[in-house]
Amino acid sequence: MAAAKEQKKTKSFQRWKMYEVSGGKLKRKNRSCPKCGQGDFMATHKDRISCGKCKYTEFTGKKQ
Repeated sequence: MAAAKEQKKTKSFQRWKMYEVSGGKLKRKNRSCPKCGQGDFMATHKDRISCGKCKYTEFTGKKQ
C-alpha cells in the first residue's frame, strides 16, 4: 500500500497584523479602500497600493 501523502498546510490570514493597540484604542496600520469603505484594506506593493476587492489602484513614485 502506498504511503499517505502529507498535505500542505496553508497559512491563515493573520488579521491581528493589520491592527495596532495604542492607548486602549485600536488603530489600523494599512489604508482602507476609498471605494469599498472602511472594512477593506489596500495592499502595499513596491510601486503601487491596490485593493483586491474592486481593483482600485494608486501608483506611488516617479513617472518615467
